[in-house]
Amino acid sequence: MAHVPELFASNVFNETVMKDKLPKPVYKSLLKTKQLGIALDPDAAEVIASAMKEWAVEKGATHYTHWFHPMTGLSAEKHDSFISPTPDGKVIMEFSGKELVKGEPDASSFPSGGLRATFEARGYTAWDPTSPAFIKDNTLYIPTAFCSYTGEILDKKTPLLRSMDVISEQALRILRLFGNTTATRVTTTVGPEQEYFLVDKKLYDQRKDLIFTGRTLFGAKAPKGQELEDHYFGNIKTRVQEYMKDLDEELWKLGILAKTEHNEVAPAQHELAPIFTTSNVAADHNALTMELMKKIALKHGLVCLLHEKPFAGVNGSGKHNNWSISTNDGQNLLDPGSNPTENIQFLTFLVAVIKAVHENSDLLRLSVASAGNDHRLGANEAPPAVVSMFVGDELQAILDGLESGNMITKNAKQEFVIAVDALLNFPKDTTDRNRTSPFAFTGNKFEFRMLGSADSIACTNTILNTIVANTLKEFADKLEGSSDFSADLNKLLKDTYIEHKAIIFNGNGYDDAWIAEAAKRGLPNYATTVDAIPHYTDAKNVEMFEKFGVYTKAELESRTEILLENYYKVLNIEALTMVDMSRKQIIPAGIRFAKALTDTVASKKAAGVDAEIELALANKVSGLTKSIFEATDKIDELLVEAGGLTDVLTTAKFFRNSVFTAMQTLRAFADELETVTPEDIWPMPTYSDLLFSV
Repeated sequence: MAHVPELFASNVFNETVMKDKLPKPVYKSLLKTKQLGIALDPDAAEVIASAMKEWAVEKGATHYTHWFHPMTGLSAEKHDSFISPTPDGKVIMEFSGKELVKGEPDASSFPSGGLRATFEARGYTAWDPTSPAFIKDNTLYIPTAFCSYTGEILDKKTPLLRSMDVISEQALRILRLFGNTTATRVTTTVGPEQEYFLVDKKLYDQRKDLIFTGRTLFGAKAPKGQELEDHYFGNIKTRVQEYMKDLDEELWKLGILAKTEHNEVAPAQHELAPIFTTSNVAADHNALTMELMKKIALKHGLVCLLHEKPFAGVNGSGKHNNWSISTNDGQNLLDPGSNPTENIQFLTFLVAVIKAVHENSDLLRLSVASAGNDHRLGANEAPPAVVSMFVGDELQAILDGLESGNMITKNAKQEFVIAVDALLNFPKDTTDRNRTSPFAFTGNKFEFRMLGSADSIACTNTILNTIVANTLKEFADKLEGSSDFSADLNKLLKDTYIEHKAIIFNGNGYDDAWIAEAAKRGLPNYATTVDAIPHYTDAKNVEMFEKFGVYTKAELESRTEILLENYYKVLNIEALTMVDMSRKQIIPAGIRFAKALTDTVASKKAAGVDAEIELALANKVSGLTKSIFEATDKIDELLVEAGGLTDVLTTAKFFRNSVFTAMQTLRAFADELETVTPEDIWPMPTYSDLLFSV
């Protein structure tokens, strides 16, 4: 392997390449666009396109694609070659500024949630110059936004870019009040930790449920799970280490800041964490990371599972969204500094986030809602479905002081003492890490832990940026023109904290008592996707998004429809897969085993030998097989009934309340049958095989 510094971003059209390939004025113009969000001079696009094509062809690229993030699926792309015909019957390699800036994929097959009729097919991709182009598989990838012919947004990136502009504008207003005249752009940065499972491909290929749905729809627990907690941070197996090494190399080539890798809690579960980067670039990078995780696993005879709950009875996989706010003059606005009590600017942003999360917990909850994540949220492995915030003892004391009017004046950094002579003492962090909190302050950032492993981070960060911008706007509106800024700011922060402190909970989020306490505090508990998604179009949410131009009401309505439709389509596929596996694999296995047992009973009786055990087991197997048969028929009946429903919300509720319940019933019978069936008769790899074979 090449030196990592040489390898890193070697396939990225980054600032180093641009500086080398572009004329100085064009380079400076593009840099302003990347750093300040200033619109690019159209005349520069032609020059950039020519340089980008020249660089890509030198690197072996023959095609280009406008790469975007549709509402369903991770990413989408249509490939075009650089070739252009010449009069002599040959070709030359060309790429124009027009081709760089705009593409025209067919939009008719992407979900629009009723925004457009199917026959209205034209769609546009628009180059995002703030996210660098890159080369993958001999193709130049150009990150883009995606919209319809009539301008409605059909992707996840456009609203994210809009929200980044919005929070920058409002945060700068606050900074000006504190006398900062040097910052000209505020950006949100994200570091999404990615959890995943690895299973052997030969075993995966024998599981229809994994192939069609990404999770095991059947499966009895293995004798050993995660109860010994020996897999977490344990020794990484050679085969997995080789996979991680190849993954790192491919990610580094694309400029993705893969930093940390380790075993997670469940058997066969692992995690990768990157260094922070700008929100829209982080969204692009995370989508690429998930794609490469799957692709590289295949080269090692493995399959990477990104479903939120691929195995019942062990931890599922999440994605921790580490979010912060920084200025282009070098400040992290969520860094408490050496003395948070004296850092009134930090407290202003902290209280703004507290208010934003309290008022908009419905939006944060729905930003992580999916059929897969419903299996995970609320279990003792992930935050509950109730959104709350953790700030830690030190910040809590400061906020208590703000409320009482007795602000702490001295806050010396504690030293953590380790009673071993050879080990150095080190400064203690300002907060502990509360792994049960959905939204936890972790030193100089907030960690939002509710995302599912397969989620795009774009939606969550669009919402985070917008709700915090909304609060910052309210603060700025009240404070600009103040005759006594210090007194008015102190009163605003105190009153705001008192009104919104109910969102703060520093205890154990897994405790049932907390759910009862949250209800007393008036915190909403949207247990499932179907409960959460309809709140997209609540009046307060429509008003806020339209005020900032992040979404229109029609776009919010379309997203609501798309997400609910996706929810019940996922459950429909799972139900059909269960029916197929039940009838073609599980019921026949039960019949075979029952026959083997009854044959043994008959032969033993003929020989005058007692067959009480075999007879009891045969009756049990026959009873379970009959129950599986009846439960399978019930699912079939419910799916026929669901086919007659037309309203998306009604259909989604029916699948949640009826179909999913019937699926759980079928699974319980099948899993019990598995526990008594010999391995040579059971028709598919078990949890023991899948979780412990790599």
